[in-house]
Amino acid sequence: MTNTIDNKNTINNKKTLFSTRKMVITAMMSAVAIVVYYFDFPVPFMPSFIKLDLSNVISLLAGFAMGPVAGITVCLIKNVVHLVIKGFGTTMGIGDIFDFVTSAAFALTAGFIYLKNKTKKGAVISCIVGVIVFTLISLPLNYFIVYPIYFKAYGGEEAILGAYKAIRPSTDSTFEALCIFNLSFTFIKGVLCALVTVLIYKPLSPILKSKND
Repeated sequence: MTNTIDNKNTINNKKTLFSTRKMVITAMMSAVAIVVYYFDFPVPFMPSFIKLDLSNVISLLAGFAMGPVAGITVCLIKNVVHLVIKGFGTTMGIGDIFDFVTSAAFALTAGFIYLKNKTKKGAVISCIVGVIVFTLISLPLNYFIVYPIYFKAYGGEEAILGAYKAIRPSTDSTFEALCIFNLSFTFIKGVLCALVTVLIYKPLSPILKSKND
């Protein structure tokens, strides 16, 4: 009887230890994601207000190592901290909200699929599906929510559309601009993050997860 109780206590202690370890690693990865998020940069043939960052790599790594909830948590902490530091401003923090929703969808999709098939092939498939979801969800969010707020904050639709026309003069609607510029940008960003994740996850996995995970 005593041995049974001791065994149960040992199991409970191990579960607590692993849970605490996951919390610590998730917090550390969130901190890294925040730093990486600040290292954004403009890309050629895109309006200057659209910038590339690779913080999704960190949330994907968390999702692979500790499950999709950990990946979403990293996204949430990253965006909340960035929003607190930057402030809501005239756009009501819509950029961070957009980034959270799309990044969380990416991490959730890829993390869930990988959870069911923890192989290199599973990682590749999860990233491919994740990129597709990440890309497709961005279009309606931009068109119906994000850009209407930007229009009000930055002088109307023509002011925003002008930045696209400066690159491609024949662009004559916001929807066209989003399809040609933003959709392709989001897809390329997703592919880059997925490639980096697949390449570095295996070497980092012993550090990110315990032997009993």
